[in-house]
Amino acid sequence: MTRLARSLKDDLYISADIEADGPIPAPYSMLAFGFAIAGRFDGQHFDAADPERTTFYRELRPISDDFDAKALEVAGLDRERLASEGAEPAGAMKEAAAWVAEQAGEARPVLVGYPVVFDWMFLHWYFIRYAGESPFGFSGALDIKTMYQQKAGVTLSKAGRADLPPELGSSREHTHNALDDAIEQAEIFATLFTWQGGEQPSS
Repeated sequence: MTRLARSLKDDLYISADIEADGPIPAPYSMLAFGFAIAGRFDGQHFDAADPERTTFYRELRPISDDFDAKALEVAGLDRERLASEGAEPAGAMKEAAAWVAEQAGEARPVLVGYPVVFDWMFLHWYFIRYAGESPFGFSGALDIKTMYQQKAGVTLSKAGRADLPPELGSSREHTHNALDDAIEQAEIFATLFTWQGGEQPSS
């Protein structure tokens, strides 16, 4: 084993899902987020985790008065209740950062989502704004949707969660509860990680 290989860290994959009341952070609020450990990879071997075993979940106080009614309907959360009962974002994000660091240890924490771009946008903004930095750095993310698109050899429009063949999907219902969905996506990620892929399109 080379010195470079010995110095590389394992990846710890943390499945994430968020619920928000609008399309972007700052004008709108992240109302809830959930994390579930999906697995670990050392560059050769992938070890899937039980995603229900180690999780983190918080519901947050809204940071503005603005919201999109359709987004709020999808989230299914009561803004008025969260305004009085939700966790303060600063405390929640610092707790989340400490949890990620504790779970990762010497490994590199990598955020995964399906798709990851929306969840990453809110989480990264909230971590920087309220915790000062993100435990995932500025680029520590993998998109499950892209993984499936590449392995299946399909267009992106055919790589949604509903397009997954039964052997790659989860038996869990997609509830739009952030923790439930993070656990569901952790299962999909673990299965997809070791999937050999479908037939690639001819060139």
